[in-house]
Amino acid sequence: MRHCRWLVVLVCTTGLYLGPALAAATPAPGDLRSAGAVSFPISCKAEVQAEFNRAVALLHSFFYEESRRLFTVIAERDPGCAMAYWGIAQTWWHPIWTPPLPEEFAAGGTAAAKAMALQATPRERGFIEAINAYYVTPDTTSAAPVGQSCHGPVGTPARVVAYEASMHQLHEHYPGDFEVQVFHALAMLAVGYATPTDTTLARQKQAGALLERLWKQNPKHPGVAHYIIHSYDYPSLARRALAAAQAYAAIAPWVPHALHMPSHIFTRLGMWDDAVSSNLASAEASRAYAAQRGRTAAESEELHALDYLVYSYLQEARDADARSVLDRVTNTKETFPALDFVGAYSLAAVPVRYTLEREAWQEAAAAPIPSRAQWARYPFTRAMFEYGHALGRIHTGDLAGARIAIGRMRALREATSDTKFDYFRRHLDVQAQAAEAWLAHAEGHDTQAVAQLKAGADVEDALGKHPVSPGALMPLREQLGALLLELKQPRDALAAYEAALKIYPARFRGLYGAGLAAEQSGDSRRASNYFAQLVKQTGTTESSRIEVAHARDYLRTHPAGTSAGTGRIGNDQLALATMQ
Repeated sequence: MRHCRWLVVLVCTTGLYLGPALAAATPAPGDLRSAGAVSFPISCKAEVQAEFNRAVALLHSFFYEESRRLFTVIAERDPGCAMAYWGIAQTWWHPIWTPPLPEEFAAGGTAAAKAMALQATPRERGFIEAINAYYVTPDTTSAAPVGQSCHGPVGTPARVVAYEASMHQLHEHYPGDFEVQVFHALAMLAVGYATPTDTTLARQKQAGALLERLWKQNPKHPGVAHYIIHSYDYPSLARRALAAAQAYAAIAPWVPHALHMPSHIFTRLGMWDDAVSSNLASAEASRAYAAQRGRTAAESEELHALDYLVYSYLQEARDADARSVLDRVTNTKETFPALDFVGAYSLAAVPVRYTLEREAWQEAAAAPIPSRAQWARYPFTRAMFEYGHALGRIHTGDLAGARIAIGRMRALREATSDTKFDYFRRHLDVQAQAAEAWLAHAEGHDTQAVAQLKAGADVEDALGKHPVSPGALMPLREQLGALLLELKQPRDALAAYEAALKIYPARFRGLYGAGLAAEQSGDSRRASNYFAQLVKQTGTTESSRIEVAHARDYLRTHPAGTSAGTGRIGNDQLALATMQ
């Protein structure tokens, strides 16, 4: 199942705005054709046009480092090219990731100011003024409240709104310009992510509709396929992005993020084999790029892929494969960039997922917390370990130890006041609430425990999944189902599990819990169907999980209403996951 679909491709330089760590070894140039089909005419010297198109193509795939190299090459070859500095400024803003760090913001602002000072055509001036608006608009004092949009704030909303307003004006002046439309769609997505109070996902749907029209015109454009995925990266919309997800990797087959991004949709739909292949390829491409750059540190993009990879392995009960990913992450000494948030999140999430998804409570209770510089900058990532400690200790009877872990969770939640991380602080609140609910159950306060988990599940469902994560460490609605099973309330448990499966289709814990709840409710049809899907997606895996053995034993005497085959999840299984 391992796929190596990358080509080692690099054109680079040292110079302006690259940042202190990016001027290391210079790899050899490679194939310049595999970043996608982009045509972005500019008024700069004719000899830089092809390179500019390629830099924009890489920008559309969020390959910020490599795109910045090419824009810098162009600026060196044509110092009067305002659009080269526009491109550099764009690479320092990450509209769907976390905002730039202070030093990155300064570099981006400097590049935008340089672009503003140079001659440009009216169309080019519109692009330049838009990115400059992002850098010069004053910060807002507080982040927007997090709603049901599934993403937390990705930057100061006022800056993002100013950028989108400027791109909207440009779109009105050049309604048929392809690149204007693509960048405007991205701007609409940025607003949807940065002001997540609109539970109708209006901005995302608007961007998606525009991008779908553009895809018919140019199905090889990297930004169009990429942004369609982001537009529809929500449980209710994910199937609309499946075709784009299946096409994107071939558009830029060596770019790590292009190889990874389809797995956002595969994960949303429970297509675990596809998600595994996607992230194996992305991790390989990241390692290849690091080698070409002469770096031994683990790339942030690789760690991001490994988090999605371990999540997918665990849904198929491929625990040995998951363990190999855990070992890779645990043995990581250095990361690049050193204090990048995406890498920090993955370094914490992978080991915690490995214990909680397997309900290895003793392991979770005693899991060591490695010493990493990232925890100081992002204390809420370290709190994930304490969440594992709390749940593990409660399930093994160490209630005093659990209280200590919950207290640490609360302290780490307060250790940052940075509003751009409000999503993660709020999710940490929900996790602490879940741990407290289990603690209440352990102390005999079952009514309180159920109420707390129900309330927490409602909040978590509204918060949704941030793009940095394949999913919650242990969805609270699944935990609610597990608690209701313990309380001998299988019908209510079944309802909880089925509600969870609508948001997280084909999760191992969701399928097994739903099957067990249906079995205990006397609903053999539902039990057989859920167990059949579980057996199907674990395939021929030699799993030691008792849940798989139980499902197989049940199916010997209660044949399922659907057939079992390979591990790929199809339409029939997706229908089962949302069965009423």
